[in-house]
Amino acid sequence: MDLNLTQEDIAFREEVRQFVATSLPQDIKDKVFKHQRLDNNDYIRWHRVLDDHGWGAPSWPVEFGGTGWSALQKLIFEIESFKGGAPRLLPFGLSMIGPVLMKYASPEMQRRFLPRMLRIEDWWCQGYSEPGSGSDLASLKTRAEKTPEGYVVNGQKTWTTLGQYADWMFCLVRTDPDAKPQRGISMLLIDMRQPGVTVRPIKTLDGGHDVNEVWLENVKVPYENLVGNENEGWTYAKYLLGHERTGIAGIGLCYRELQILKNLAAEVQWNGKPANQDVRMKDRISLIEADILSLEMMLLRVAADSTQGPGPQASVLKIRGSEIQQDLARLQLEVMGLNSWPYSPSWLEAGEDVFGPGHPFAAAASANYFDMRKTTIYGGTTEVQKSIIAKQILDV
Repeated sequence: MDLNLTQEDIAFREEVRQFVATSLPQDIKDKVFKHQRLDNNDYIRWHRVLDDHGWGAPSWPVEFGGTGWSALQKLIFEIESFKGGAPRLLPFGLSMIGPVLMKYASPEMQRRFLPRMLRIEDWWCQGYSEPGSGSDLASLKTRAEKTPEGYVVNGQKTWTTLGQYADWMFCLVRTDPDAKPQRGISMLLIDMRQPGVTVRPIKTLDGGHDVNEVWLENVKVPYENLVGNENEGWTYAKYLLGHERTGIAGIGLCYRELQILKNLAAEVQWNGKPANQDVRMKDRISLIEADILSLEMMLLRVAADSTQGPGPQASVLKIRGSEIQQDLARLQLEVMGLNSWPYSPSWLEAGEDVFGPGHPFAAAASANYFDMRKTTIYGGTTEVQKSIIAKQILDV
């Protein structure tokens, strides 16, 4: 591959940069750079600004309402939008269930759901993990039993990200309890607003509420909401996870957090000098920047291979991306030093005053460090990803 930018690529990068600078609402940008909490309306507003510009689905083909961009254009868009302070595009529709529906769903299901994802007219969440069935997803116990009118679903899902806002869940259920674990699973699309669905918050270490547990009690799902074929859900689940893990690499997020780290290191004083004048800190910032460049090259190679799905390379990207995000959070915390210890979750709400000592970012650095501990767990733990790499690449 030729990884040098052409004049057209450079012009596109500038177009994205200018669009984000002029079109991203300032209040959202301020929240993002301060690591304050975003609400559902912040995400929806940005999605709709993009859709009005024809950029609502950067990774989708044109026939489904996407941009049809090349792998390099998608990468440029992600990096420049994150650098400009844009929130992430919600992955649950655009990057997870959307590609599954394009590949495996009926034309009727595609027409019903895909257009509404572009403007977040439907907010989606993921119903995969269960208590006792996280990394070992094939052991899930949520059951879907057939009736004349459709399926009746009973079970519990956990770690459901932003499920408190969701209209729909793509959910893995067991439809054949007598089959081998992977062979008896189906994928259903479940209306989250119907009776029998209960969403309960899980507060995380940073004091935030991003994840939930979801209880499904005699929830009715019509047969038309079955994705693809019954008992073939494991195939669809693996395809979706490949896209999720590639996204978890978070190259745009890494570049933005690096930018924040460099700014902080130039502002915060260590013994009367900016932190970035400390030889060891300067060294560590340079090393992590090199790691990010390496991750970008690896991501581009995977994205440019259109002959197959993400495959085991997605696991490599997931591991490196999540580790780099943790390293960036740790360095931001170290730059802040002891001033990051006093911390209240309420300080991360827009309009709240920070009463801690030192730099006002100290509380956000602390919260972000806590929050980033999850990156090597969600989407499949690092240990599980290494097993996938060993099995599929090394054949052991």
